[in-house]
Amino acid sequence: MQERRKKFEEQDIRIKERMGKIKHKLVVLSGKGGVGKSTVTANLAVMLAKRGSSVGVLDGDITGPCIPQMLGAKNEKPVVTPTGLSPVVGVFGVRIVSMDYFLASETTPVIWRGPLKTMAIRQFLADIEWGPLDFLLVDLPPGTGDEALSVIQFIPNITGVIIVTIPSKVSQIVVKKAVMFSKKLNTHIIGLIENMSGFVCPSCGASTNIFQVGGGEKICRELGISFLGAIPLDPRICDDMDRGKPFIAEHPDSPPAKAFTGIVDKIVEVLGVEKF
Repeated sequence: MQERRKKFEEQDIRIKERMGKIKHKLVVLSGKGGVGKSTVTANLAVMLAKRGSSVGVLDGDITGPCIPQMLGAKNEKPVVTPTGLSPVVGVFGVRIVSMDYFLASETTPVIWRGPLKTMAIRQFLADIEWGPLDFLLVDLPPGTGDEALSVIQFIPNITGVIIVTIPSKVSQIVVKKAVMFSKKLNTHIIGLIENMSGFVCPSCGASTNIFQVGGGEKICRELGISFLGAIPLDPRICDDMDRGKPFIAEHPDSPPAKAFTGIVDKIVEVLGVEKF
């Protein structure tokens, strides 16, 4: 027991030291799966990097990691250094750490209970040598379970949480749990993003509402949080991310890319960061 306590104390010291070199630590959270949270995280990271920020992404989805694929760094591996593990570098210099890099193959499942996932997140935070960063984005699995709780409890001085939803009524109901989760843990909610907000035809530009309209803004009014923006559907988003080519870089003039631009503007405004 004493040996384990000593190990945790040493890890806590390393976590505090490493996280202290990162200016803004942002957690991306959703109440339910299928809302495109990882896609949003990857594109936000690239948008920030394109603007000149140093950016890292921690793939906190231990059992279903996908950030390396989306950021064009699927076949790389972290490098062992004298001071820890060095992150993989993806597109636009985004630094990446994911459980995906430590699996035997892409079909290898992670069959772990909560305590093992918690230990993995603690070890990532303690042993990854991120170096100085402007932004670290933590992409979490759906819900408010072990991974979300561990990240928020282990990372000192988290800047805030970004919540992702879609306009459906079911998603609106579940995302409120994510909002209340953040409030109960006294974590600042930077705002909410509504993904898949209507379909914009890439050919003619016509917009069609696939789901309900205005669900994200309604939640924000009800719960007193900021609405960061709505991202329309575009079939090219899925194609690009599957190829490891972030959508906003491939189609910078598209409606979704412009939506991401507006969202990043609002995030840096909330954080008090000078626009860049």
